[in-house]
Amino acid sequence: MVELLKLFLIFFKVGLFTIGGGLAAIPLIQEEVVVRGWLTTAEFANMIAISQSTPGPIGVNVATFVGYSQFGPLGSIIATLGIVAPSVIIIIIVSKFLNKFRKNKYVEGVFVGIRPAVTALILVAAYLIAKVSLVNIPLYESTNKLIDLMDFGAIIMFLVFLFAINKWKQHPIFYIVIAGIIGIFVF
Repeated sequence: MVELLKLFLIFFKVGLFTIGGGLAAIPLIQEEVVVRGWLTTAEFANMIAISQSTPGPIGVNVATFVGYSQFGPLGSIIATLGIVAPSVIIIIIVSKFLNKFRKNKYVEGVFVGIRPAVTALILVAAYLIAKVSLVNIPLYESTNKLIDLMDFGAIIMFLVFLFAINKWKQHPIFYIVIAGIIGIFVF
């Protein structure tokens, strides 16, 4: 019971201090989950990939997956409630005072100040994902060859999909399915 309360409080804290959506939550969640030894960095990166390809907000999906991985179905419910509860509470409070906040210069200033921080959090999330996906640190550490540091298959696949997404503008599910099929055979 204490562990479930701790799980709830961890994700409540993440939900409370994450502004800018689920991608901004990834570094906070990773810090909590990896430090506690619940997941390795590679497992966390896989969870992010799965969370991106399933319906719903990525932060909620990651919380649900982490909760399930540690405490089963009840853990997934507790983690999900933890990450969404702050938003629900804040929305209820803000809705009561919306007209007062709407034109307040201090509130506008806060949001202008928050934007760069949210951008930085999203860039950190992208960096963490790239570090796990495009770089092979364990192979490099075992061989000490610089050429082994880069996962060229993953980098080529990333560049091909980056080009394809910008060139042909297909639905994201199309690219996810194709990447999954290629991943089965290449990796």
